[in-house]
Amino acid sequence: QVQLVESGGGLVQAGGSLRLSCAHSGRTFSRYNMAWFRQAPGKEREFVAAISRFGGSTYYADSVKGRFTISRDNAKNTMYLQMNSLKPEDTAVYYCAADLSLVTASTTACDYWGQGTQVTVSS
Repeated sequence: QVQLVESGGGLVQAGGSLRLSCAHSGRTFSRYNMAWFRQAPGKEREFVAAISRFGGSTYYADSVKGRFTISRDNAKNTMYLQMNSLKPEDTAVYYCAADLSLVTASTTACDYWGQGTQVTVSS
């Protein structure tokens, strides 16, 4: 089994920055492609960013491209999401997810999910 625990969420003003972390345990971290998703109140969960097993490939939703950066440290079994130039529309619960397939990791069909961390951006 894989356990994922997000941290780093909070309240920030528009234009500010936050860094989310996702700690992975249970199985070899480098086997998994990882991703971030978010879900705002009343909306469906949406893809934010994904990263391949060794970090060689990254993918972003158009809405965050140029502002967010996904990364991972396989030695620390941790994935990150650096969020800059935050906007009120970035307010959501952010979830990390893991899957053996990079294609699936970019969808809500991921095998493993964390419990989520709240990010609130005030205007």
